[in-house]
Amino acid sequence: MDITFIIVNWNTRDLLQDCLDSIIKTAETLTYEIIVVDNASTDGSAGMVAEKYPQVKLISNRENRGFGAANNQGFAVMKGKYALLINTDAVLTAGAARKMQAFADETPDAAIVCGQLLNADGSKQNSVAAFPTLLTLAANTSLLEYLFPAKYPSKRYEHASPLEVDSAIGACMLIRKKALDDVAVFDESYFFFFEETDLAYAMKRAGWRIYQVPDAPVYHLQGQSIGRNVRSRIEFYRSRYQFLRKWHSGAYYRAAAVIIFLRLLVDTLLNGVGVMFTLGMAAGLRQKLFTYLQIIKWHFSGR
Repeated sequence: MDITFIIVNWNTRDLLQDCLDSIIKTAETLTYEIIVVDNASTDGSAGMVAEKYPQVKLISNRENRGFGAANNQGFAVMKGKYALLINTDAVLTAGAARKMQAFADETPDAAIVCGQLLNADGSKQNSVAAFPTLLTLAANTSLLEYLFPAKYPSKRYEHASPLEVDSAIGACMLIRKKALDDVAVFDESYFFFFEETDLAYAMKRAGWRIYQVPDAPVYHLQGQSIGRNVRSRIEFYRSRYQFLRKWHSGAYYRAAAVIIFLRLLVDTLLNGVGVMFTLGMAAGLRQKLFTYLQIIKWHFSGR
């Protein structure tokens, strides 16, 4: 079997249906199976899958186990040579899965392959990410991408051929089963965010490589499957600290933590100034300021 499509769902019934339809419509000549791991949804997602997609293997969890643990459940029963992980808020385009699979077949050291994520209007999203380092944490990412495009590839450049990257954005990525067996599956101590970064880092340390195939477009309704509330932003910070603590020395981690917190303070200050100059009339700025303040509060709560 070519590909096992694995979708983790939590209360995104309509998005899940669109995602499933896109797989079925675009799989073309691939031999494949689809696994949906439902993380205790209460919106009827599991019932919808059972009723409308009887060919889909449904794993229903009694609690929300998070992204990594749920995907690991899929890995444990997959039959494909590759697992294609796709968020419910992502929609495959014709040929995208085939192009990622074909490149992986031609590139035996490729552990993870991603395509090009697109917004609903067709504009590009960032589809790859650099590993967090002291430099990336301290510097402006856009500036690094401009000054060192080979080291920090981004959506601002057109790429005619596949390129090696640090890690792929987890919204849609193809993972070789052999690499999972040889190295590791997802670290389940992450709940959401940085699972794919952690896995890519482990794969690279073991000698595997990560690639982007830019002519494999995938629409991604960014963030709709996880939201953008305070809780999700705190989870992002928590996961980033966890990654740095896991893979680096104590001194490195402490330096990184100082940089992260200082940048948070600067962002909060600048946003506060913006709220003052707009007399509090800009709802977006007010919400950002509230989020930043809640993240600072979390830092002092014994994170």
